[in-house]
Amino acid sequence: MAFTFFFRDMQTLEFIVESVLPYLKTRRYIRVWDAGCAMGPEPYSLAIMIRENMGGFLFRNVKIDATDIDESNQFAEIVKKGIYQEEILKRIPKDIFKRYFSPLNDSGQFQVKEEIRKAVCFQRHDLLSLKPVRDGFGLVLCKNVLLHFKPEERITVIRMFHNALADDGFFVTEQTQKLPAEVSYLFERVTSNGQVFRKVPV
Repeated sequence: MAFTFFFRDMQTLEFIVESVLPYLKTRRYIRVWDAGCAMGPEPYSLAIMIRENMGGFLFRNVKIDATDIDESNQFAEIVKKGIYQEEILKRIPKDIFKRYFSPLNDSGQFQVKEEIRKAVCFQRHDLLSLKPVRDGFGLVLCKNVLLHFKPEERITVIRMFHNALADDGFFVTEQTQKLPAEVSYLFERVTSNGQVFRKVPV
C-alpha cells in the first residue's frame, strides 16, 4: 500500500493557492482531478488548503476527483471514511489540524472534517487507459506517478490531461518532473520556480 503524509509537499500546495486558486475562484463550479492519490492525504491536503483560502460558501462548489489504480483495493474505503493514524498527520500545521480533524476516542486515529470529506470523491482509475474520468477540470494534479511511466507513456498521459482540462485549466506536476518537449507547446508555465502550467487551447 502506498504510504504518504498530509501536507507532504507544502511548496506545491502554496503554488496552487498563489497561482491557480485566484482563477479557479472565478468559476461557478470548481472541478479538480488528483491523479494518483493513494490513500488520500494529498487530495485532502489540497481540499483543506482550498477551503482555508476560499471560505465556506464558495467551497461548497469544489469537487475533487481523487483517483488511483489501487492494486490493494483498499483506498476507496480509506478515502471515504477519512480516518488516519496520528503518525501520518504530524506534518500538518497545528492550527489547521485543530480545525479539520477530530479524534476518534483513544484509538490514536483522527477523522477528516465532514465538510472536507464531502469535497473528495475517490474512484479507481488506470491512467494508462488514456480515458479521463471526466472533462472540464479547472485543475489536474499529478505527482509521483509520471516518473514511473515510460517516456512515451508519459507523453500520452499528459495529452490526456490536456484534453481533460477546461480551456483555462491548470496542470501541476512534481517539482522534479519536467514537461516533455513533445507536449510543452500544450501548456504555458505560470511560475518560475514550480511545475505549474496553464493549458494552451489547440
